[in-house]
This record gives sequence, structure tokens and C-alpha cells, in this order.
Amino acid sequence: MGIIEKMRLDEKRIFVTGGARGIGKSVAEAFAEAGADLAIADIDIDEAEKTARDLADRTGRKVIAVQTDVTEPEQVDAMIEQVVSELGGLEAAFCNAGICINEPAEEMTFEHWKKVIDINLTGVYLTAVAAGKYMLKHGGGSIINTASMSAHIVNVPQPQCAYNASKAGVVMLTKSLAVEWAKKGVRVNCISPGYIGTELINNSSDLVPLIEQWNAMAPMGRLGKPEELQSVCVYLAGDTSSFTTGSDIVIDGAFTSF
Repeated sequence: MGIIEKMRLDEKRIFVTGGARGIGKSVAEAFAEAGADLAIADIDIDEAEKTARDLADRTGRKVIAVQTDVTEPEQVDAMIEQVVSELGGLEAAFCNAGICINEPAEEMTFEHWKKVIDINLTGVYLTAVAAGKYMLKHGGGSIINTASMSAHIVNVPQPQCAYNASKAGVVMLTKSLAVEWAKKGVRVNCISPGYIGTELINNSSDLVPLIEQWNAMAPMGRLGKPEELQSVCVYLAGDTSSFTTGSDIVIDGAFTSF
């Protein structure tokens, strides 16, 4: 069997949080194209169902939608139960749901701070650990978390201390879980994307001045594309990455290299 065949995800069952749109949707598409059955977990069930139908129609894979608030432990546990019940198991997870609130630290309310931390860090903890608990009992698996280049730098000119702190936490959470489970068959890695031109970002007129500044600072002079994250995630979800755990893979067009 050649390397391309080995990288396929046939017979893998995967959930993707924040999978209805953006990076989550793009990576879910790659998982399905590689042969996996999927659960699109998102708080926006209407958009999740739309994405699930579209992916199922285009790839022929089984794709379900699950309404999930990743900050609520009971909902996360229920999501795992539904995924296992409807897909038949769980071999990989993409813990990707996240938000960003740009506010100066001295003006940010505690509610906004808590919202960012709850979704970006606690949400990853809850979904990754829930997936890990199942995988530890059922032969192992692979967990992929979405961190950010913001775990490594302070973004400018926008003020986003809560986001940066949450993503730095995701990196260390990833490494900690990887070490705890290294001998138990569960691998945990994260990706740290740079600025990615999702549909939401590209269609926001309010962000045009920021995008111009980001591109002026970027060595490659442009935003990344969601599809430029796909192959890394397919690799991490599959068996050819069997010796890769505890890694934080930065995909930022060299933005953090200087």
C-alpha cells in the first residue's frame, strides 16, 4: 500500500466542533473526502445541518449534525453519546470551536473575558477530554485542537488579550494531554493557524483596514486559505502520524518567524 492510500481515513469516525463554517467546515470537507464519517458539532444547528447535508451529498459519507454548546459539560457528553450511537464509534476529534473579541484590556468586561476563555480554552478541554475518555476505553485515537499563532505572538494592531491567552492555554493543554496519554494510545496535537481568509473574514468590510495591515506585515503578503490547513489535519487524524503527539504545528506563512 502506498503512502497516499495509507493516509486515507476510511472507517474513521470524527467529530468537528465549530464545524458549520470557516476552518471547521473546510477541514470537515477534507476528512470526508479522505473517507471518514463525520459529526458536525456546532451551536448553530441550522448551519450545521446545511453543512452536513452538503458534505454528505458531495462525498457520499455519513455526516450528521449535532447542536452543541462546547462550554456545557452535559451537552458535550451528549454529543459524544450521539456521535458514537449514530456513527458507530469515534477514532478522531477536531476540537476547533472558538471566538475572538477585540477590546482593550482596560475596557474589556469580565463577561467578555470569560466568554472567550470559556469557548476557546474550556471548550477545548471539555471536548478533548470527553473524546479522550471514550478513546482510552476503545482502542485509542487522535485529537486535534485548534490553537493559533496568537499563542506565540501578540497580534497588532487589534487588542485581543483574552484570545491570545486562551490560545496559549490550548497549546499547553494539548502538550499536557499528549504526555498523560502517550502510552495509552491517544495522541493529542494542535494546529496554530495564522490569519486565515475564511468567508466571514473576507466578506467583512469592517476588517478591510486590518487585513491590509496584516498583509503588509506578512512575509507572503497575504492571508492563508482554509484549504491550506486541510492536509495537516488529515495527516494528524490518520494512522501515518502514529509517532506525532504533543506537537503544535504552526501554519502561518512565516508570520511568527521574525
